[in-house]
Amino acid sequence: MRATDKERRSARLLFGRCLVRGRPDPARIRLVARRLARSGQRTDLAVLTAFRRLVRLDRDRHSAVVESAASLGDDVREDIREGLGRVYGSGLEIQFVENAGLIAGVHIMVGSDVYDGSVKGRLDAIEQRL
Repeated sequence: MRATDKERRSARLLFGRCLVRGRPDPARIRLVARRLARSGQRTDLAVLTAFRRLVRLDRDRHSAVVESAASLGDDVREDIREGLGRVYGSGLEIQFVENAGLIAGVHIMVGSDVYDGSVKGRLDAIEQRL
């Protein structure tokens, strides 16, 4: 079911009311989602779908996954935290993961932004060009 402009506006308004100091409050989000789900009205279900999308996008925008071929030292992790904090602001949740398939380097995902400094990424790019 595709939401209309009016339903998307309602979802944005509800999401805005769930913010506390610029960050979503989980208790408020659950309350809004429960009330929309219980309503049973067709338009409220479309609003709930648009609202859930906004919550997911916000969560993705405030979480990062940093993949590396080997374990990163504390100083490198801190440098990455500081760099991502400058770009995306404070409150970014960063998860560090080891992925031997990268061969070497680092692959960072924040929401839909991807920073690929891995050898595997470079090899894939060369393969695409050939």
